[in-house]
Amino acid sequence: MPRYFNVGKIVNTHGVRGEVKVISSTDFPEKRFRKGSKLSLELDPMQMLELIVCSHRIHKNFHLLTFEGYTDINQVERFKGKNLKVAEEYMSDLAEHEYYYYEIIDCEVVTEEGVRLGVIKEILSPGANDVWVVKRPGEKDLLLPYIEEVVKSVDISSKKVTVHLMEGLL
Repeated sequence: MPRYFNVGKIVNTHGVRGEVKVISSTDFPEKRFRKGSKLSLELDPMQMLELIVCSHRIHKNFHLLTFEGYTDINQVERFKGKNLKVAEEYMSDLAEHEYYYYEIIDCEVVTEEGVRLGVIKEILSPGANDVWVVKRPGEKDLLLPYIEEVVKSVDISSKKVTVHLMEGLL
């Protein structure tokens, strides 16, 4: 079974012609929601409904979408509260030193000296840069800013991140 990743959540319908209101959770809404894009609606954990975007527009901070074959509010009413996902095969290629969250989560974190710090359990996006939350055995979580001075290398294939611990991080 292919892997799927969240790109948004349908929170309501809009109008009577099958349009739905979506809260986006993707960094690429212009690509994910453009006409012709293939998305999957998670009906339940074991069942996906394949959809093709027919139209997209933004209204009051919501993405309004219609899908091919769904032209009536009664057809899309059951979509409310469901997650829109994209199959892994449709994921965008990223630039060097850019990663999807799922690639970073569960990576082991070690210092430049080889000292194991823990495993990345979560990524926060509070503003200027992401913060990687490292679960440390028997200690408080470590918050690592994703900046060049701290994160020295990321090896996705071996799930290993090497960091420089600046003063005050521990």
